[in-house]
Amino acid sequence: MIKIVLDAMGGDNSPAANVEGALKALEALPQVQLVLVGDQSQIGALLNGKKYDQSRLEILNATDVISCNDKPTEAIKTKKDSSMVKCFDLLHNDDSARAMVTLGSTGALLAGTVMRVGRIKGVKRPAFCPILPTVVNGKIVGICDSGANVDCDPLYLQQFAIMGSLYLNKAFGVQNPRVALLNIGVEEEKGDALRKETYRLLADTPSVNFVGNMESRDLLSGQFDLVVCDGFAGNVLLKSTEGACLELMHLLKSAMMSSFKSKMGALLVKSKLYEVKKLMDYNNYGGAVLLGAAKTVIKGHGSSKAEAVFQCIKQAYATEENNLVKAIAENI
Repeated sequence: MIKIVLDAMGGDNSPAANVEGALKALEALPQVQLVLVGDQSQIGALLNGKKYDQSRLEILNATDVISCNDKPTEAIKTKKDSSMVKCFDLLHNDDSARAMVTLGSTGALLAGTVMRVGRIKGVKRPAFCPILPTVVNGKIVGICDSGANVDCDPLYLQQFAIMGSLYLNKAFGVQNPRVALLNIGVEEEKGDALRKETYRLLADTPSVNFVGNMESRDLLSGQFDLVVCDGFAGNVLLKSTEGACLELMHLLKSAMMSSFKSKMGALLVKSKLYEVKKLMDYNNYGGAVLLGAAKTVIKGHGSSKAEAVFQCIKQAYATEENNLVKAIAENI
């Protein structure tokens, strides 16, 4: 049985989406045990009348919430009865609690992980690794780092490549992941001093299947399994890609609804359009794992719905089932 702690009050749609996602996880994953941390009365009301295995679900009451407007480090220190801090406390104090999922403040999550959970010995910096779909059916791509570390040195990026490769293999079954370095060109000599030195370092790292530089336009091409970058560039890459995909879908919908003829055409391709929409919906891919933390920590989108919460829990379960933390500790 794998115990996962869920911050039931984190996110824009909490606690309803969190509770619904948790119930779906209990049904789909018989080896998962969940602890919902948050306002007991609200969570209890949402569970009332629902059918679920009560032996695998418990509630830990928390009367406070850390918002995105709170200063991260200060909030972790002072909001001791918040749902996120209580999640960290449980993860730290209970050896059987193996993973944590939250949709709350990214800054507070980073601060709390460092202060309350700690890093794997030897890891320089923990890094976020979100997953995106690609245009090749069934293939995904990870971005490491996507915002945890704005300033990096080549050793950080080398570790991101090692940890990200292990994550894709352990959690998603990707064999020998193809690792690329985000750069302004594909040639070896392109980029600044950080990128040039990192290129040489990755090329000499036996445990990493390094395939060279990648330009941002090729992120979703399916040619790469993992893209390594500093947190600043990675965050820009992630959000610009997500934003472009969303705006493209809006543009396509507007074009399809612009005339009677286009509406007739839209009816003919409606099923395919829904397939594309489903493919690009982040709710189907879970959240970003914080690689390098001493226990599994997953950060979901703040606007996540129940399906995304379920995928985050499923992600945490797969990560723990395949002993990612242990594998990173051994390789680093």
